[in-house]
Amino acid sequence: MNDYAGNLRVATLPVSIVPDDKEANFAAVEKALAKLPEGTDIVVLPELFSTGYSGDAGSMASLAERNTEATIDRVKQWAASTGAAFAGSFLAVTHPHLYNRAFFIEPSGEETFYDKRHLFSLSSEAKIFAAGQDRMPVVRFRGWNVAMVVCYDLRFPVWCRCRHGEYDLLLVCANWPRARAYAWEHLLIARAIENQSCVVGANRGGEDAFGSYDGLSYIFDGRGMAVGVRPVDSPFIVADLNRGKLAEFRRSFPAANDADYFTL
Repeated sequence: MNDYAGNLRVATLPVSIVPDDKEANFAAVEKALAKLPEGTDIVVLPELFSTGYSGDAGSMASLAERNTEATIDRVKQWAASTGAAFAGSFLAVTHPHLYNRAFFIEPSGEETFYDKRHLFSLSSEAKIFAAGQDRMPVVRFRGWNVAMVVCYDLRFPVWCRCRHGEYDLLLVCANWPRARAYAWEHLLIARAIENQSCVVGANRGGEDAFGSYDGLSYIFDGRGMAVGVRPVDSPFIVADLNRGKLAEFRRSFPAANDADYFTL
């Protein structure tokens, strides 16, 4: 949107992920980017967008990358060519552990990473990945304070808490199946309302061994109201967020002043 002190155009891409096929998934994103709305500031991709999640430890280990390899290299190319920051997560390795690692890559090449803290124990995720030890980072980007978490983290409101107004926008990349779609939407709304912050939920399409995915992706404002729309002939869900309006809402209804203070 170019008015970096106030407006931010955010887009999610609910791409269908081909399991274990990085090149096919890169190609799907690149095809979609040809229709990226002009002036987009941030693009949010689904969780593990380049590989999906198979649940097989050997397969996952063979696909895992360092921060300097194919997935992040490709994301940096997209950020540089579009002028937008890109967020999502990928299958990462920091020897000897595998991580579900979120990224925020700016057009300048500046990079921020976060390892998913809450691993889904009802699947094999907790046996394959190591849990992140650091709290979600907050990145200053074009006048906005941007935080990011991954999928199951969303269910834990204390972990996602916006302490002292530390962030304006929360990005949530996910592989959230159709069977729990109601929870996905309403947890995103809850995080927006309780933190008086804009929230983006980027989900995937397609199928894997764990279920089907409808690509349901959302953008909510600080009141918890849905503001994302899909432009004609576009694969993206897009919203223009205004920080001035968010700040005015926080001033007019200062619920954060009554919040509990704690340290994580």
